[in-house]
Amino acid sequence: MFDGTTYKRCSCTEPVLDDAGRPVLRPDGKPKRREIGSACPDLKKRDHGSWAYYLNLPDGPRGERRRPRKSGFRTQTDAKEAAQKLWDEAQGGVDIDSKETLAQYLRRWLRQRVDLKRSTRKDYEDYVERIFIPALGHLPLRQLRKRHIQEMFEEIWAHNETKAANRLAAQQAKAECDDAHRAWKSAPKPRPPHLRQRWDEAKAALREARQKPRRETGPGTQKKFKDTLSAALDAAVAEKLITENFTKGVVLPKYERPEALVWTDERVARWRETGEIPGPVMVWTPQQTGQFLDGATGHRMYPMWHLAVFRATRRGETVGLPWTETDLEAGTIKVVEQLVKGRTYSEVWEDTPKSRSGRRTVTLDDVTRALLRAVRQAQRTEREAWEAKHLAEPEKYGPYINSGRVFTTEDGSPHNPDNVSQAFDRLVKRLDLPPIRLHDLRHCAASLSLAAGLSMKAIQALLGHSNYSLTADTYTSLMPQFDQAAANAPVTLVPRANATEDGTAPKLTLVISAAEPEEPGTGGGGQDGGDGRSAPCQVMSA
Repeated sequence: MFDGTTYKRCSCTEPVLDDAGRPVLRPDGKPKRREIGSACPDLKKRDHGSWAYYLNLPDGPRGERRRPRKSGFRTQTDAKEAAQKLWDEAQGGVDIDSKETLAQYLRRWLRQRVDLKRSTRKDYEDYVERIFIPALGHLPLRQLRKRHIQEMFEEIWAHNETKAANRLAAQQAKAECDDAHRAWKSAPKPRPPHLRQRWDEAKAALREARQKPRRETGPGTQKKFKDTLSAALDAAVAEKLITENFTKGVVLPKYERPEALVWTDERVARWRETGEIPGPVMVWTPQQTGQFLDGATGHRMYPMWHLAVFRATRRGETVGLPWTETDLEAGTIKVVEQLVKGRTYSEVWEDTPKSRSGRRTVTLDDVTRALLRAVRQAQRTEREAWEAKHLAEPEKYGPYINSGRVFTTEDGSPHNPDNVSQAFDRLVKRLDLPPIRLHDLRHCAASLSLAAGLSMKAIQALLGHSNYSLTADTYTSLMPQFDQAAANAPVTLVPRANATEDGTAPKLTLVISAAEPEEPGTGGGGQDGGDGRSAPCQVMSA
Protein backbone atom coordinates (compact mmCIF):
# COMPACT_ATOMS: atom_id res chain seq x y z
CA MET A 1 0.00 0.00 0.00
CA PHE A 2 0.97 3.60 -0.44
CA ASP A 3 2.81 5.50 2.26
CA GLY A 4 0.50 8.40 3.11
CA THR A 5 -2.97 9.11 4.29
CA THR A 6 -6.45 10.25 3.28
CA TYR A 7 -8.42 12.97 4.97
CA LYS A 8 -11.56 15.02 4.53
CA ARG A 9 -11.56 18.75 3.95
CA CYS A 10 -13.93 21.54 3.05
CA SER A 11 -13.81 25.19 2.03
CA CYS A 12 -15.68 26.57 5.00
CA THR A 13 -14.18 29.71 6.54
CA GLU A 14 -14.43 31.71 9.79
CA PRO A 15 -13.40 35.26 10.81
CA VAL A 16 -9.82 35.80 11.96
CA LEU A 17 -9.82 37.18 15.55
CA ASP A 18 -7.15 39.02 17.48
CA ASP A 19 -6.13 38.30 21.09
CA ALA A 20 -9.06 40.35 22.34
CA GLY A 21 -11.53 38.36 20.24
CA ARG A 22 -12.14 41.19 17.79
CA PRO A 23 -12.26 40.56 13.98
CA VAL A 24 -9.04 41.41 12.13
CA LEU A 25 -9.70 43.75 9.22
CA ARG A 26 -8.13 43.84 5.78
CA PRO A 27 -6.85 47.09 4.27
CA ASP A 28 -10.20 47.56 2.52
CA GLY A 29 -11.99 47.40 5.86
CA LYS A 30 -13.53 43.97 5.39
CA PRO A 31 -12.87 41.25 7.97
CA LYS A 32 -10.23 38.65 7.25
CA ARG A 33 -11.35 35.03 7.00
CA ARG A 34 -9.54 31.68 7.11
CA GLU A 35 -10.40 28.10 6.29
CA ILE A 36 -11.62 26.05 9.21
CA GLY A 37 -10.05 22.91 7.83
CA SER A 38 -10.38 19.68 9.79
CA ALA A 39 -11.99 21.59 12.69
CA CYS A 40 -15.17 22.17 10.68
CA PRO A 41 -18.01 20.54 12.65
CA ASP A 42 -19.91 19.72 9.45
CA LEU A 43 -17.21 17.40 8.10
CA LYS A 44 -18.93 14.51 9.86
CA LYS A 45 -21.84 14.92 7.46
CA ARG A 46 -21.75 12.58 4.45
CA ASP A 47 -22.42 15.28 1.85
CA HIS A 48 -20.12 17.97 3.26
CA GLY A 49 -16.60 18.55 1.96
CA SER A 50 -14.49 16.20 -0.14
CA TRP A 51 -11.77 13.62 0.40
CA ALA A 52 -8.08 14.16 -0.28
CA TYR A 53 -4.79 12.32 -0.03
CA TYR A 54 -1.11 13.04 0.40
CA LEU A 55 1.84 10.73 -0.19
CA ASN A 56 5.24 10.38 1.44
CA LEU A 57 7.57 9.72 -1.49
CA PRO A 58 11.34 9.28 -1.28
CA ASP A 59 13.21 12.56 -1.46
CA GLY A 60 14.21 13.83 -4.87
CA PRO A 61 17.73 13.73 -6.35
CA ARG A 62 18.56 17.08 -4.75
CA GLY A 63 17.14 16.11 -1.37
CA GLU A 64 13.85 17.92 -1.90
CA ARG A 65 10.81 16.58 -0.09
CA ARG A 66 8.11 15.06 -2.24
CA ARG A 67 4.65 15.15 -0.71
CA PRO A 68 2.08 15.23 -3.54
CA ARG A 69 -1.48 16.05 -2.51
CA LYS A 70 -4.80 16.05 -4.30
CA SER A 71 -8.36 16.70 -3.18
CA GLY A 72 -11.84 16.70 -4.66
CA PHE A 73 -12.69 13.00 -4.32
CA ARG A 74 -16.30 12.08 -3.53
CA THR A 75 -15.48 9.20 -1.19
CA GLN A 76 -12.54 8.01 0.87
CA THR A 77 -12.33 4.89 -1.33
CA ASP A 78 -11.89 7.05 -4.44
CA ALA A 79 -9.10 8.97 -2.73
CA LYS A 80 -7.36 5.76 -1.64
CA GLU A 81 -7.54 4.26 -5.16
CA ALA A 82 -6.12 7.41 -6.74
CA ALA A 83 -3.35 7.55 -4.16
CA GLN A 84 -2.52 3.89 -4.72
CA LYS A 85 -2.34 4.40 -8.48
CA LEU A 86 -0.03 7.39 -8.09
CA TRP A 87 2.13 5.46 -5.63
CA ASP A 88 2.41 2.51 -8.03
CA GLU A 89 3.41 4.83 -10.88
CA ALA A 90 6.09 6.42 -8.71
CA GLN A 91 7.42 3.01 -7.67
CA GLY A 92 7.53 2.06 -11.37
CA GLY A 93 9.84 4.99 -12.11
CA VAL A 94 7.27 7.42 -13.56
CA ASP A 95 8.13 11.06 -12.89
CA ILE A 96 4.88 11.97 -11.15
CA ASP A 97 6.25 15.37 -10.09
CA SER A 98 6.76 16.52 -13.68
CA LYS A 99 5.14 19.89 -14.40
CA GLU A 100 6.18 19.89 -18.06
CA THR A 101 3.42 21.05 -20.39
CA LEU A 102 2.67 19.31 -23.67
CA ALA A 103 4.07 22.32 -25.57
CA GLN A 104 7.36 22.12 -23.67
CA TYR A 105 7.58 18.37 -24.14
CA LEU A 106 6.80 18.37 -27.89
CA ARG A 107 9.45 21.00 -28.61
CA ARG A 108 11.98 19.06 -26.54
CA TRP A 109 11.01 15.83 -28.33
CA LEU A 110 11.56 17.46 -31.70
CA ARG A 111 15.01 18.70 -30.67
CA GLN A 112 15.95 15.13 -29.77
CA ARG A 113 14.76 13.68 -33.08
CA VAL A 114 18.05 14.11 -34.90
CA ASP A 115 17.17 11.05 -37.00
CA LEU A 116 14.46 12.84 -38.98
CA LYS A 117 14.95 13.82 -42.61
CA ARG A 118 14.71 17.53 -43.22
CA SER A 119 11.35 17.38 -45.00
CA THR A 120 9.88 15.14 -42.29
CA ARG A 121 11.16 17.48 -39.58
CA LYS A 122 9.52 20.45 -41.28
CA ASP A 123 6.20 18.56 -41.40
CA TYR A 124 6.47 17.64 -37.71
CA GLU A 125 7.32 21.21 -36.75
CA ASP A 126 4.30 22.42 -38.69
CA TYR A 127 1.99 19.95 -36.93
CA VAL A 128 3.40 20.81 -33.50
CA GLU A 129 3.27 24.60 -33.84
CA ARG A 130 0.11 24.93 -35.94
CA ILE A 131 -2.07 22.08 -34.63
CA PHE A 132 -0.98 20.49 -31.35
CA ILE A 133 0.27 23.45 -29.29
CA PRO A 134 -2.66 25.82 -30.01
CA ALA A 135 -5.15 23.08 -29.07
CA LEU A 136 -3.34 21.14 -26.33
CA GLY A 137 -0.05 22.86 -25.51
CA HIS A 138 -1.29 24.49 -22.28
CA LEU A 139 -2.05 21.13 -20.65
CA PRO A 140 0.48 19.53 -18.31
CA LEU A 141 1.68 16.40 -20.06
CA ARG A 142 0.56 14.22 -17.15
CA GLN A 143 -2.98 15.57 -17.42
CA LEU A 144 -3.40 14.86 -21.13
CA ARG A 145 -6.20 12.37 -21.80
CA LYS A 146 -7.93 10.81 -24.81
CA ARG A 147 -10.86 13.23 -24.58
CA HIS A 148 -8.54 16.21 -25.09
CA ILE A 149 -7.08 14.72 -28.28
CA GLN A 150 -10.52 13.71 -29.56
CA GLU A 151 -11.78 17.27 -28.98
CA MET A 152 -8.86 18.61 -31.03
CA PHE A 153 -9.93 16.51 -34.01
CA GLU A 154 -13.56 17.51 -33.51
CA GLU A 155 -12.44 21.13 -33.91
CA ILE A 156 -10.69 20.16 -37.15
CA TRP A 157 -13.94 18.62 -38.41
CA ALA A 158 -15.83 21.80 -37.52
CA HIS A 159 -13.25 23.87 -39.40
CA ASN A 160 -13.66 21.56 -42.39
CA GLU A 161 -17.33 22.48 -42.54
CA THR A 162 -16.39 26.15 -42.54
CA LYS A 163 -13.83 25.54 -45.29
CA ALA A 164 -16.42 23.70 -47.36
CA ALA A 165 -18.73 26.70 -47.07
CA ASN A 166 -15.84 29.00 -48.05
CA ARG A 167 -15.10 26.82 -51.06
CA LEU A 168 -18.72 26.94 -52.21
CA ALA A 169 -18.77 30.71 -51.76
CA ALA A 170 -15.59 31.01 -53.84
CA GLN A 171 -17.13 28.89 -56.61
CA GLN A 172 -20.22 31.08 -56.63
CA ALA A 173 -18.06 34.21 -56.68
CA LYS A 174 -16.10 32.81 -59.63
CA ALA A 175 -19.31 32.10 -61.54
CA GLU A 176 -20.55 35.62 -60.85
CA CYS A 177 -17.22 37.09 -61.95
CA ASP A 178 -17.23 35.08 -65.20
CA ASP A 179 -20.83 36.11 -65.87
CA ALA A 180 -20.03 39.79 -65.25
CA HIS A 181 -17.00 39.57 -67.54
CA ARG A 182 -18.99 37.97 -70.34
CA ALA A 183 -21.68 40.63 -70.01
CA TRP A 184 -19.12 43.43 -70.23
CA LYS A 185 -17.20 41.86 -73.11
CA SER A 186 -20.28 41.09 -75.22
CA ALA A 187 -21.76 44.58 -74.79
CA PRO A 188 -21.49 46.88 -77.83
CA LYS A 189 -18.97 49.70 -77.68
CA PRO A 190 -18.95 52.11 -76.01
CA ARG A 191 -19.65 49.67 -73.17
CA PRO A 192 -21.96 50.89 -70.39
CA PRO A 193 -20.00 51.92 -67.26
CA HIS A 194 -22.29 49.95 -64.96
CA LEU A 195 -21.18 46.68 -66.61
CA ARG A 196 -17.54 47.51 -65.91
CA GLN A 197 -18.44 48.45 -62.34
CA ARG A 198 -20.24 45.14 -61.88
CA TRP A 199 -17.22 43.23 -63.19
CA ASP A 200 -14.84 45.14 -60.90
CA GLU A 201 -17.05 44.45 -57.88
CA ALA A 202 -17.27 40.76 -58.82
CA LYS A 203 -13.47 40.55 -59.09
CA ALA A 204 -13.07 42.16 -55.68
CA ALA A 205 -15.60 39.73 -54.18
CA LEU A 206 -13.76 36.80 -55.76
CA ARG A 207 -10.42 37.96 -54.33
CA GLU A 208 -11.97 38.26 -50.89
CA ALA A 209 -13.59 34.81 -51.14
CA ARG A 210 -10.31 33.19 -52.19
CA GLN A 211 -8.46 34.65 -49.21
CA LYS A 212 -10.50 32.51 -46.82
CA PRO A 213 -9.28 28.95 -46.10
CA ARG A 214 -10.92 26.50 -48.47
CA ARG A 215 -8.78 23.37 -48.42
CA GLU A 216 -10.15 20.73 -46.08
CA THR A 217 -7.97 18.69 -43.73
CA GLY A 218 -8.75 15.24 -45.13
CA PRO A 219 -8.57 11.81 -43.48
CA GLY A 220 -5.04 11.22 -44.77
CA THR A 221 -3.73 14.43 -43.20
CA GLN A 222 -5.60 13.74 -39.96
CA LYS A 223 -3.94 10.33 -39.81
CA LYS A 224 -0.54 12.03 -40.17
CA PHE A 225 -1.43 14.33 -37.24
CA LYS A 226 -2.41 11.37 -35.09
CA ASP A 227 0.64 9.29 -36.04
CA THR A 228 3.00 12.17 -35.23
CA LEU A 229 1.42 12.84 -31.84
CA SER A 230 1.37 9.10 -31.13
CA ALA A 231 5.11 8.84 -31.84
CA ALA A 232 5.77 11.72 -29.43
CA LEU A 233 3.63 10.16 -26.68
CA ASP A 234 5.24 6.74 -27.19
CA ALA A 235 8.56 8.44 -26.44
CA ALA A 236 7.02 10.03 -23.32
CA VAL A 237 5.89 6.59 -22.12
CA ALA A 238 9.39 5.23 -22.70
CA GLU A 239 10.80 8.20 -20.77
CA LYS A 240 8.38 7.34 -17.93
CA LEU A 241 6.71 10.75 -18.03
CA ILE A 242 3.30 9.15 -18.59
CA THR A 243 1.98 5.62 -18.32
CA GLU A 244 -0.24 5.49 -21.41
CA ASN A 245 -0.38 6.81 -24.98
CA PHE A 246 -3.86 8.29 -25.17
CA THR A 247 -3.91 8.60 -28.96
CA LYS A 248 -4.57 4.84 -29.16
CA GLY A 249 -8.30 5.18 -28.55
CA VAL A 250 -8.90 8.30 -30.66
CA VAL A 251 -11.40 7.73 -33.50
CA LEU A 252 -10.81 9.35 -36.90
CA PRO A 253 -12.58 9.20 -40.27
CA LYS A 254 -11.55 6.09 -42.15
CA TYR A 255 -8.60 6.62 -44.45
CA GLU A 256 -7.98 4.54 -47.55
CA ARG A 257 -5.03 4.95 -49.90
CA PRO A 258 -6.20 6.53 -53.18
CA GLU A 259 -6.70 3.91 -55.87
CA ALA A 260 -4.88 4.48 -59.15
CA LEU A 261 -7.43 4.69 -62.00
CA VAL A 262 -6.78 4.42 -65.75
CA TRP A 263 -8.10 7.08 -68.11
CA THR A 264 -10.44 4.78 -70.05
CA ASP A 265 -12.48 6.12 -72.96
CA GLU A 266 -15.59 6.36 -70.78
CA ARG A 267 -13.77 8.35 -68.08
CA VAL A 268 -12.20 10.65 -70.67
CA ALA A 269 -15.62 11.32 -72.23
CA ARG A 270 -17.10 12.12 -68.83
CA TRP A 271 -14.18 14.43 -68.00
CA ARG A 272 -14.55 16.32 -71.28
CA GLU A 273 -18.26 16.74 -70.61
CA THR A 274 -18.15 17.80 -66.94
CA GLY A 275 -14.51 18.56 -66.10
CA GLU A 276 -14.67 16.04 -63.23
CA ILE A 277 -11.58 13.91 -62.53
CA PRO A 278 -12.52 10.41 -61.27
CA GLY A 279 -9.84 10.21 -58.59
CA PRO A 280 -6.73 11.85 -57.16
CA VAL A 281 -4.39 9.31 -58.82
CA MET A 282 -4.90 8.85 -62.56
CA VAL A 283 -2.88 6.87 -65.09
CA TRP A 284 -2.66 7.21 -68.85
CA THR A 285 -3.14 4.29 -71.19
CA PRO A 286 -0.15 3.35 -73.41
CA GLN A 287 -1.81 5.23 -76.28
CA GLN A 288 -2.22 8.41 -74.20
CA THR A 289 1.37 8.10 -72.95
CA GLY A 290 2.54 7.87 -76.55
CA GLN A 291 0.56 11.01 -77.46
CA PHE A 292 2.24 12.88 -74.64
CA LEU A 293 5.75 11.76 -75.56
CA ASP A 294 5.16 12.62 -79.23
CA GLY A 295 3.93 16.07 -78.24
CA ALA A 296 6.81 16.66 -75.84
CA THR A 297 9.74 15.73 -78.09
CA GLY A 298 10.63 19.37 -78.79
CA HIS A 299 10.49 20.42 -75.14
CA ARG A 300 13.69 21.01 -73.16
CA MET A 301 12.42 18.79 -70.35
CA TYR A 302 11.45 15.90 -72.64
CA PRO A 303 14.41 13.68 -71.59
CA MET A 304 13.38 14.03 -67.93
CA TRP A 305 9.80 13.05 -68.64
CA HIS A 306 10.93 10.18 -70.87
CA LEU A 307 13.08 8.88 -68.00
CA ALA A 308 10.14 9.11 -65.58
CA VAL A 309 7.73 7.38 -68.01
CA PHE A 310 9.94 4.34 -68.62
CA ARG A 311 12.22 4.10 -65.57
CA ALA A 312 9.85 5.43 -62.87
CA THR A 313 12.11 8.04 -61.26
CA ARG A 314 10.53 10.46 -58.82
CA ARG A 315 10.60 14.19 -59.52
CA GLY A 316 13.30 14.93 -56.95
CA GLU A 317 15.36 11.94 -58.10
CA THR A 318 15.15 13.10 -61.72
CA VAL A 319 16.18 16.74 -61.21
CA GLY A 320 18.83 15.66 -58.68
CA LEU A 321 20.43 12.95 -60.83
CA PRO A 322 24.23 13.58 -61.00
CA TRP A 323 26.53 12.61 -63.84
CA THR A 324 28.76 10.83 -61.33
CA GLU A 325 26.00 8.24 -60.81
CA THR A 326 25.18 7.90 -64.52
CA ASP A 327 27.07 5.18 -66.40
CA LEU A 328 26.10 5.38 -70.06
CA GLU A 329 28.52 2.62 -71.02
CA ALA A 330 26.91 0.14 -68.65
CA GLY A 331 23.49 1.71 -69.21
CA THR A 332 22.65 2.33 -65.55
CA ILE A 333 21.91 5.17 -63.16
CA LYS A 334 22.20 4.99 -59.37
CA VAL A 335 19.55 6.82 -57.40
CA VAL A 336 21.46 8.02 -54.34
CA GLU A 337 20.22 11.60 -53.88
CA GLN A 338 17.34 13.89 -54.71
CA LEU A 339 16.41 17.58 -54.68
CA VAL A 340 13.62 18.32 -52.22
CA LYS A 341 11.27 21.28 -52.55
CA GLY A 342 10.42 23.26 -49.43
CA ARG A 343 7.42 25.46 -48.70
CA THR A 344 8.75 28.44 -50.67
CA TYR A 345 9.86 28.56 -54.29
CA SER A 346 13.53 29.14 -53.53
CA GLU A 347 13.73 26.58 -50.71
CA VAL A 348 15.36 23.56 -52.37
CA TRP A 349 17.88 21.24 -50.76
CA GLU A 350 19.71 18.02 -51.49
CA ASP A 351 18.78 14.90 -49.55
CA THR A 352 18.96 11.12 -49.73
CA PRO A 353 16.02 9.12 -51.15
CA LYS A 354 12.95 8.79 -48.96
CA SER A 355 13.77 5.20 -47.91
CA ARG A 356 16.59 2.67 -48.04
CA SER A 357 14.87 0.83 -50.87
CA GLY A 358 14.76 4.14 -52.77
CA ARG A 359 18.56 3.98 -53.11
CA ARG A 360 18.66 1.72 -56.13
CA THR A 361 20.37 1.01 -59.44
CA VAL A 362 18.13 1.48 -62.49
CA THR A 363 18.98 -0.15 -65.81
CA LEU A 364 18.30 2.13 -68.76
CA ASP A 365 16.55 1.09 -71.94
CA ASP A 366 18.40 1.78 -75.20
CA VAL A 367 16.26 4.80 -76.12
CA THR A 368 16.75 6.48 -72.76
CA ARG A 369 20.49 5.79 -72.89
CA ALA A 370 20.68 7.47 -76.30
CA LEU A 371 18.69 10.43 -74.97
CA LEU A 372 21.09 10.91 -72.07
CA ARG A 373 24.05 10.83 -74.44
CA ALA A 374 22.37 13.61 -76.43
CA VAL A 375 21.73 15.52 -73.20
CA ARG A 376 25.41 15.31 -72.25
CA GLN A 377 26.51 16.62 -75.64
CA ALA A 378 23.92 19.42 -75.58
CA GLN A 379 25.02 20.40 -72.08
CA ARG A 380 28.64 20.75 -73.22
CA THR A 381 27.56 22.92 -76.14
CA GLU A 382 25.41 25.09 -73.88
CA ARG A 383 28.27 25.53 -71.42
CA GLU A 384 30.57 26.81 -74.14
CA ALA A 385 27.89 29.22 -75.39
CA TRP A 386 27.10 30.48 -71.88
CA GLU A 387 30.74 31.01 -70.96
CA ALA A 388 31.16 33.02 -74.16
CA LYS A 389 28.19 35.18 -73.19
CA HIS A 390 29.63 35.64 -69.72
CA LEU A 391 32.92 36.86 -71.15
CA ALA A 392 31.15 39.25 -73.52
CA GLU A 393 28.53 40.57 -71.06
CA PRO A 394 29.43 39.62 -67.46
CA GLU A 395 26.85 42.03 -66.03
CA LYS A 396 24.03 40.29 -67.91
CA TYR A 397 25.26 36.70 -67.82
CA GLY A 398 26.75 35.32 -64.63
CA PRO A 399 29.37 32.59 -64.52
CA TYR A 400 28.37 29.08 -65.58
CA ILE A 401 27.20 26.94 -62.65
CA ASN A 402 28.87 23.54 -62.80
CA SER A 403 26.19 21.73 -60.72
CA GLY A 404 27.15 18.28 -61.99
CA ARG A 405 23.49 17.44 -62.64
CA VAL A 406 22.29 15.59 -65.70
CA PHE A 407 19.34 17.90 -66.28
CA THR A 408 20.06 21.62 -66.01
CA THR A 409 19.02 25.03 -67.27
CA GLU A 410 21.18 26.94 -69.77
CA ASP A 411 23.49 28.31 -67.06
CA GLY A 412 24.12 24.84 -65.61
CA SER A 413 21.96 25.20 -62.50
CA PRO A 414 19.57 22.33 -61.67
CA HIS A 415 15.89 22.67 -62.42
CA ASN A 416 13.60 23.79 -59.64
CA PRO A 417 11.25 20.83 -59.00
CA ASP A 418 8.21 23.13 -59.12
CA ASN A 419 9.21 24.41 -62.56
CA VAL A 420 9.26 20.85 -63.89
CA SER A 421 5.76 20.14 -62.54
CA GLN A 422 4.34 23.40 -63.85
CA ALA A 423 5.85 22.88 -67.31
CA PHE A 424 4.42 19.36 -67.35
CA ASP A 425 0.92 20.59 -66.41
CA ARG A 426 1.01 23.29 -69.10
CA LEU A 427 2.07 20.83 -71.79
CA VAL A 428 -0.60 18.28 -70.82
CA LYS A 429 -3.23 21.01 -71.08
CA ARG A 430 -1.90 22.22 -74.42
CA LEU A 431 -1.94 18.67 -75.82
CA ASP A 432 -5.56 18.30 -74.63
CA LEU A 433 -4.77 15.11 -72.75
CA PRO A 434 -6.68 14.01 -69.64
CA PRO A 435 -4.83 15.44 -66.63
CA ILE A 436 -2.44 13.51 -64.44
CA ARG A 437 0.18 14.69 -61.94
CA LEU A 438 3.87 14.56 -62.80
CA HIS A 439 4.29 11.98 -60.03
CA ASP A 440 1.71 9.79 -61.79
CA LEU A 441 4.24 9.12 -64.54
CA ARG A 442 5.64 6.56 -62.08
CA HIS A 443 2.29 4.80 -62.20
CA CYS A 444 2.47 4.90 -66.00
CA ALA A 445 5.90 3.28 -65.82
CA ALA A 446 4.58 0.56 -63.52
CA SER A 447 1.54 -0.17 -65.68
CA LEU A 448 3.64 -0.29 -68.85
CA SER A 449 6.09 -2.68 -67.20
CA LEU A 450 3.21 -4.83 -65.98
CA ALA A 451 1.70 -4.94 -69.46
CA ALA A 452 5.11 -5.87 -70.88
CA GLY A 453 5.20 -8.95 -68.63
CA LEU A 454 7.57 -7.87 -65.84
CA SER A 455 7.07 -9.57 -62.50
CA MET A 456 5.65 -7.66 -59.57
CA LYS A 457 8.98 -8.11 -57.77
CA ALA A 458 10.83 -6.47 -60.65
CA ILE A 459 8.35 -3.59 -60.66
CA GLN A 460 8.86 -3.17 -56.90
CA ALA A 461 12.61 -2.82 -57.46
CA LEU A 462 12.06 -0.40 -60.35
CA LEU A 463 9.83 1.86 -58.23
CA GLY A 464 12.00 1.64 -55.14
CA HIS A 465 9.12 0.54 -52.91
CA SER A 466 10.02 -0.61 -49.42
CA ASN A 467 7.68 -3.62 -49.42
CA TYR A 468 6.15 -5.97 -51.96
CA SER A 469 2.56 -5.58 -50.74
CA LEU A 470 2.53 -1.84 -51.54
CA THR A 471 3.43 -2.55 -55.15
CA ALA A 472 1.05 -5.50 -55.50
CA ASP A 473 -1.90 -3.74 -53.85
CA THR A 474 -1.43 -0.67 -56.04
CA TYR A 475 -0.89 -2.25 -59.44
CA THR A 476 -2.42 -5.72 -59.53
CA SER A 477 -5.74 -4.51 -60.99
CA LEU A 478 -4.55 -1.30 -62.61
CA MET A 479 -4.89 -2.11 -66.30
CA PRO A 480 -8.36 -3.31 -67.41
CA GLN A 481 -7.01 -6.03 -69.70
CA PHE A 482 -5.58 -7.91 -66.73
CA ASP A 483 -8.97 -7.99 -65.01
CA GLN A 484 -10.50 -9.37 -68.21
CA ALA A 485 -7.84 -12.06 -68.52
CA ALA A 486 -8.38 -13.07 -64.89
CA ALA A 487 -12.13 -13.32 -65.48
CA ASN A 488 -11.70 -15.48 -68.61
CA ALA A 489 -9.12 -17.86 -67.09
CA PRO A 490 -11.54 -20.15 -65.14
CA VAL A 491 -13.93 -20.35 -68.11
CA THR A 492 -11.24 -21.86 -70.34
CA LEU A 493 -10.63 -24.69 -67.83
CA VAL A 494 -14.11 -26.19 -68.25
CA PRO A 495 -14.47 -28.50 -71.33
CA ARG A 496 -17.57 -27.63 -73.38
CA ALA A 497 -19.32 -29.16 -76.36
CA ASN A 498 -18.86 -27.21 -79.59
CA ALA A 499 -15.84 -25.43 -78.12
CA THR A 500 -13.90 -23.19 -80.50
CA GLU A 501 -10.58 -24.25 -81.93
CA ASP A 502 -8.63 -22.33 -79.29
CA GLY A 503 -10.39 -24.32 -76.56
CA THR A 504 -12.66 -21.58 -75.33
CA ALA A 505 -16.39 -22.07 -74.84
CA PRO A 506 -18.63 -21.34 -77.84
CA LYS A 507 -20.62 -18.16 -78.12
CA LEU A 508 -24.01 -18.75 -76.55
CA THR A 509 -27.44 -17.26 -76.99
CA LEU A 510 -29.97 -17.22 -74.16
CA VAL A 511 -33.51 -17.97 -75.43
CA ILE A 512 -36.39 -17.44 -72.98
CA SER A 513 -39.72 -18.93 -74.08
CA ALA A 514 -43.16 -18.10 -72.77
CA ALA A 515 -44.34 -20.16 -69.81
CA GLU A 516 -46.92 -22.86 -70.43
CA PRO A 517 -50.18 -22.46 -68.54
CA GLU A 518 -50.41 -24.26 -65.21
CA GLU A 519 -52.71 -27.29 -65.06
CA PRO A 520 -55.78 -26.57 -62.95
CA GLY A 521 -55.43 -27.73 -59.37
CA THR A 522 -51.68 -28.34 -59.48
CA GLY A 523 -50.82 -25.31 -57.38
CA GLY A 524 -48.07 -22.90 -58.16
CA GLY A 525 -45.60 -20.77 -56.34
CA GLY A 526 -43.51 -19.86 -59.38
CA GLN A 527 -41.28 -16.84 -59.45
CA ASP A 528 -43.06 -14.93 -62.21
CA GLY A 529 -45.94 -13.80 -59.95
CA GLY A 530 -48.46 -14.57 -62.73
CA ASP A 531 -49.49 -18.09 -63.60
CA GLY A 532 -47.32 -19.70 -60.93
CA ARG A 533 -44.63 -21.08 -63.25
CA SER A 534 -41.23 -19.67 -64.15
CA ALA A 535 -40.56 -19.07 -67.82
CA PRO A 536 -38.26 -21.84 -69.09
CA CYS A 537 -35.02 -20.84 -70.80
CA GLN A 538 -32.77 -22.62 -73.26
CA VAL A 539 -29.11 -21.98 -73.99
CA MET A 540 -28.19 -22.49 -77.63
CA SER A 541 -24.85 -22.35 -79.44
CA ALA A 542 -24.53 -19.29 -81.59
